[in-house]
Amino acid sequence: MKVLHLDTNHPHLVTGLRDLGLTCDEDYTSSKEEIEKIIHLYDGIIIRSRFKIDKQFLDKATHLKFIGRVGAGLESIDIPYAESKNIHLISAPEGNRNAVGEHALGMILAMFNKLKKSDNEIRQGKWLREDNRGIELEGKTVGIIGYGNMGKAFAKKLKGFDCEVIFYDIKNNIADKNAKQVVLDELFKKTDVLSIHTPQTELTEKMIDKVFIEKFKKSFYLINTARGSAVVTKDLVEALKKEKILGACLDVLEYEKASFENFFIEPEASSAVKMPEAFQFLIQSDKVLLSPHIAGWTVESKFKLADIIVQKVALFIRSNQYNSSKDQ
Repeated sequence: MKVLHLDTNHPHLVTGLRDLGLTCDEDYTSSKEEIEKIIHLYDGIIIRSRFKIDKQFLDKATHLKFIGRVGAGLESIDIPYAESKNIHLISAPEGNRNAVGEHALGMILAMFNKLKKSDNEIRQGKWLREDNRGIELEGKTVGIIGYGNMGKAFAKKLKGFDCEVIFYDIKNNIADKNAKQVVLDELFKKTDVLSIHTPQTELTEKMIDKVFIEKFKKSFYLINTARGSAVVTKDLVEALKKEKILGACLDVLEYEKASFENFFIEPEASSAVKMPEAFQFLIQSDKVLLSPHIAGWTVESKFKLADIIVQKVALFIRSNQYNSSKDQ
């Protein structure tokens, strides 16, 4: 089997697949159109998010048997069309779930303890203790939307903080020892800190909007380490100004490119390019903590993501070999 790697990843991914007996080629620079001219030569591809794997691409990939996506989500792939062609889809949410959980926890603790503000002030020669009095996570209710790999990892991290952890998910009966499953009305009533851990789907796009925010009975803090498309930024800013949202920890933004590798302003763009008004508020506000889509982007997760893809490809190969032998 021949595999084409379209994004750079941990070297273990290439060596691990080669150890399985696969032939691995690497092309990290060719355009989508150029790749479409050769994709019929390959049985598998390994991607992150460099470009979309759409119907046109899949029609060119006449021998494709599997797609490995080094990350949690598969939104860059036309899933129904790929499945209609019996292409096996592989992702690796197990690989960076711990990193996401730690990052979300780190962001809210930094927000509660005003670490960004106080650090900046000290660097300016200001020593303002009372202005930087923090609050504690103990006794708060943390509400999670989306209780898959990432949501569960965050709930596990919260276990030692003596806070109540509740979650809402479209799947039923998935509670565990770390969190209680609730209906949305209870989430709206009790939440002090809301953390988003949903995939990018039609249901979750622009999910956190003005109407949704107003349903919360108390003012709350928001954490988003999922997808920027889940939050309507202008509605978030309005809520921050009204103190309906007390603070926002954002690892992702709706302005990101689909590849997550670039922002809404191209690298070569002039500094005079006008940023969206809502974004200007975010970068100037002490109520906002930002990071560049790195919640799952640790040294350890880079290896784990690669290793899980290797393991799942190995399972796919063994399963196919078993099924082929049965058919004979």
